[in-house]
Amino acid sequence: MSENWDGPPVAPPAPPARPTSEGRALELLAEVAMAAVTERRRARRWSLFFRFLWAGLFAALAFGLIGRAFEPDAGVAKRGRYTAVVNVEGLIADGTEASADNVLLGLRRALQDSATAGVILAINSPGGSPVQAGQMFDEILRLRAAHPKIPVYAVIADAGASGGYYVAAAAQSIYADKASIVGSIGVRADGFGFVGTLDKLGVERRLLTAGANKALLDPFSPQRPEQVAFMQGLLDQIHRQFIDAVRKGRGARLQESPQLFSGLVWTGEQAVGLGLVDGLGSVRSVARDVIGVEQTRDFTHRERVVEHLLGRVEAASGRVLARVLGLDPPLQ
Repeated sequence: MSENWDGPPVAPPAPPARPTSEGRALELLAEVAMAAVTERRRARRWSLFFRFLWAGLFAALAFGLIGRAFEPDAGVAKRGRYTAVVNVEGLIADGTEASADNVLLGLRRALQDSATAGVILAINSPGGSPVQAGQMFDEILRLRAAHPKIPVYAVIADAGASGGYYVAAAAQSIYADKASIVGSIGVRADGFGFVGTLDKLGVERRLLTAGANKALLDPFSPQRPEQVAFMQGLLDQIHRQFIDAVRKGRGARLQESPQLFSGLVWTGEQAVGLGLVDGLGSVRSVARDVIGVEQTRDFTHRERVVEHLLGRVEAASGRVLARVLGLDPPLQ
């Protein structure tokens, strides 16, 4: 009978020794060091973040400057002369492409360019705000006087009506296609009345105001004769301003009649006979045959991609700064 022997018995492991005061101090020192490293890493991450943020801002600014270097107002003219074109297209209103700010910015750039032989206001608009149109009319006359050697013409495409014609009247001469819609020299204010509808539905209108005319032209209240007369007076005054501008711009060329300022529209061919238009033509034909420089260059002011990027970068950086300063409102 034999026995297996694997060697002397192994003693069980001894329990871990209790840390001494010196060991505890080393552990605390290690924890402090680790906390310092963590804080250093966090500070480094924020430093890198702000570096990238400022780099993005400078890059966007650089792109903006590069983009502006190729704009018409950069002062670098192409070889030779050209006819400058500024579009007045669509609804004339604040905040649109056909606003006074946009149109006049393009016109100023065109007139300040040394290679501009003449300017064409390419109008294709049914009208809009009399305020915006009136601002353009006054400023176009002023700019024409400031740059007497550069002619400014208006060319009407599909429509030069109401505010569109208001703007055209400030030009030295007006041209249109034979089928263009021209005129509509009038002012309107429209709405709806729902008083009878509310009565049929059994709905009672409850309206409180401070001021006897604060609910002027309220569609759910009956019309008051004195308010209608007041509004008609406003429309008549704006209409008179419109008529005065057309007479000032067109002068003796107008063949005045009772219908001329009634709000009617005419074709371009009819408008020539009425003195509203000087001749038939297009942007290309006016540039070639009237100004004498067929090459054109577009000076219309339009918002560019770079401006979108700059706007977004500015908004994003503002949000980040607000959060860093603790000014960002909490989410709800």
